[in-house]
Amino acid sequence: MAPILSVRDLTVRFGERTIIQNLSFSVERGENVAIIGPNGAGKTVLLRALLHLLPYEGVIEWAPEVKLGYVPQKIAADRQLPLDVNDLLAAKARLLKLPAQNVRPVAERVGVTPELLDSSVGVLSGGEFQKALIAFALLGNPNVLLFDEPMASLDELTEEHIYDLLRDLQRQQHLTVLLVSHDLSVVYQFATNVLCLSKGKPCFGPPTEILTPQNLEAIYSAPVKFHQHHHD
Repeated sequence: MAPILSVRDLTVRFGERTIIQNLSFSVERGENVAIIGPNGAGKTVLLRALLHLLPYEGVIEWAPEVKLGYVPQKIAADRQLPLDVNDLLAAKARLLKLPAQNVRPVAERVGVTPELLDSSVGVLSGGEFQKALIAFALLGNPNVLLFDEPMASLDELTEEHIYDLLRDLQRQQHLTVLLVSHDLSVVYQFATNVLCLSKGKPCFGPPTEILTPQNLEAIYSAPVKFHQHHHD
């Protein structure tokens, strides 16, 4: 069976500056691919290119049946606006021409309670807001989810709960996940493959092969420490 995503010789430039150059990799159905690398390596740029949100050279080929969901690192909307979570999800449902009653089951699936649905986005905790964004991405029943550092502003316990939620969703809905993350310990246990972006040559492979001290030092241009921990 053909990969769900095939990327060949991808190059992204902003003016005279080349952010990504001649990048090639493929993703199989059901994989968890973690995208790592230092700041400025092009991780968010790669996700935006995969979503066809910016110009690029090369080939990005998604399988015909792909439906994409995207959880950005942050959203531009002012969280002080008088907007509740239900308004946010209902707007996405209208955009996708989905029945309004589709919102609540998706919200419940990710732990957004009826009380949270009626809450202003401005009063949500980091974890609650992240769940709302995941529900937003899941509307329309995507089979591929792209996450841009979804845990960047969360405490360790909340981060663990969100990753557990992602694992459950992936198992239940047979999702393929592409995840940008700085947490190498989580990447080690969560990812089936790791894509490293750096100023040197990009690398792609299983965590046990990629997340070695030698590779990490080359990627980040400095010694990097991380610990491996496992859940039952």
